[in-house]
Amino acid sequence: MLTSENPKIIQQKNAITVRFAGDSGDGMQLTGDQFTDTAALMGNDFATLPDYPAEIRAPAGTLPGVSSFQIQFSDSIIFTPGDLSDVLIAMNPAALKINTALVKKGGTVIINEDTFTELNLKKAGCKTNPLTDSTLKDFQVHQIALSELTKNALKDHGLKPIEVERCKNFFALGVMFWLYQRSMDHTIDWIEKKFKKRPEIVKGNVAALKAGFYFADITEAFSTQYEVKKAKLEKGTYRKITGNEATAIGFITAANLAKKTLFYGSYPITPATNILHDLARYKNYDVKTFQAEDEIAAIGSAIGAAFGGAIGMTGTSGPGMCLKSEALGLAIMTELPLIVINVQRGGPSTGMPTKTEQTDLLQMMFGRNGESPVAIVAPSTPSDCFDMAIETVRIATKYMTPVIFLSEGNLANASEPWKLPDLKKLPKITIKHPAGKKVHNGDPEETFLPYERDPKTLARPWALPGTPGLEHRIGGLSKADKTGNVSYDPENNQKMINLRAEKIERIADDIPELEVRGPQSGKLLVLSWGGTYGPVYQAIDNITSKEKNVAQAHLKYINPFPKNLGSVLKKFDTVLIPELNMGQLLFLIRAKFPGVNAIGLNKVQGQPFKVDEIESKIKESLK
Repeated sequence: MLTSENPKIIQQKNAITVRFAGDSGDGMQLTGDQFTDTAALMGNDFATLPDYPAEIRAPAGTLPGVSSFQIQFSDSIIFTPGDLSDVLIAMNPAALKINTALVKKGGTVIINEDTFTELNLKKAGCKTNPLTDSTLKDFQVHQIALSELTKNALKDHGLKPIEVERCKNFFALGVMFWLYQRSMDHTIDWIEKKFKKRPEIVKGNVAALKAGFYFADITEAFSTQYEVKKAKLEKGTYRKITGNEATAIGFITAANLAKKTLFYGSYPITPATNILHDLARYKNYDVKTFQAEDEIAAIGSAIGAAFGGAIGMTGTSGPGMCLKSEALGLAIMTELPLIVINVQRGGPSTGMPTKTEQTDLLQMMFGRNGESPVAIVAPSTPSDCFDMAIETVRIATKYMTPVIFLSEGNLANASEPWKLPDLKKLPKITIKHPAGKKVHNGDPEETFLPYERDPKTLARPWALPGTPGLEHRIGGLSKADKTGNVSYDPENNQKMINLRAEKIERIADDIPELEVRGPQSGKLLVLSWGGTYGPVYQAIDNITSKEKNVAQAHLKYINPFPKNLGSVLKKFDTVLIPELNMGQLLFLIRAKFPGVNAIGLNKVQGQPFKVDEIESKIKESLK
């Protein structure tokens, strides 16, 4: 560690929450990523919350154009990016205005004072200057001329003025690296690789980073540095991973376990697009990607791939699911192992594309015509997307049914440490296609029955096209039992609908029972699902130090529910269900288990739950 002539005080911290905020052109996501990478390399546990505007480039300096990135890093296991930040780096008035309420009282606010011009204050809707009024009276404020200091540091580097301005985020990052005793090595290496074709940009960014570091070291404004020691993580090899990255790698792994080609047909849509980008990088692992012209073509191609014997997948968000619904009904009718990824975002309609919600649950359950049940799974953390991707393929291929992988924007973009799994311990996915039948004079000697079912799973055979003697009908018209011929017989239609529904229900015999963390009975059970896992887990930990009658159960399997769900719920006086919607799981629980006293905690603000919000509701419910 570098030391100055006036040694600073070093203060130990268990956890720190940092928030970078600026204009969408200020590189806040990049800055946050680099800070996160360094936290990972230095052995901390961490959780992140990227938050950026939907507009590709909103007007500079305006409130809609603010982009932010929050990270909590810790010396122990954590599950959330933190409720309020210990330090905010605000690159302009708009970033300060939006994010001031997200800083702890007494926290540190670092401001780029160069941007607090009359024009920028007007763009941000500030009637007075927050640097001179009482807006920041509850914080430790450091006004730094980030833009001017960056210009001075790079005055001899021969860069254009716009290129110099773009380097100020690295100056700010250097300040943060010094403040929290972070190494600059990884970021310098990243800069050298990223901009290797432009040496002048490499030198400029590295110079700005070091200038920020040394500025913080020599200035008297910062009298204290903070140290967060390594977390005691389970032994193994770790990497930083986002939910979308884990989703892509998980499905590739599953396809390899099944010895199958992975086909992904998709139309770009936020926040699912990166899954297509990630999968396209892995062509050497028997992955085929197809960017379709629209959502309907995307799911059509995936259905064709599934019919052809590949792991057929498509991905989208809520608006795209509306367009895919008829074709999904086709996959249900034909009973093909189609996989549909839905990374939920704000709605309705186009909604808030870059904000997170859990508002598509009932759409996934019922958003198709006719009786058309599908299996639904929901990952709980970014790294859990890997495990649930494998589980999705296992269920789809074993039961010959479409499965919806229901992720969320927050899970997709957030990152956390992921321990690389032991490949030998991964689940086995065994697929057996029916063998061909002897053909005599062009006709098979034995009739193939495409809807003859496995007595245990009710799965129909997955016959590969072109296999001698296995020719059969396919399509969306009502199917005759066993033969698959078109049938309008009322009794047959009832039978086939019952069989498809029963097949989904039997999956409950093949998934883990619901586990309860904490007392197995008592006053209150908090039932979480999807991305609410982390804040609920932390809230429960905060509560149970004083109150022993609170427990948590978390649902990863939504359809069917775990078979012991009803018995678990009945053991508690009240069941609290926090959701980023207006009560959709609550609706399902009340419908299926009418005797359960279930209440909801609902939020649809495009932001994940804060731990404090859930903790407050738990205390209220206990009263």
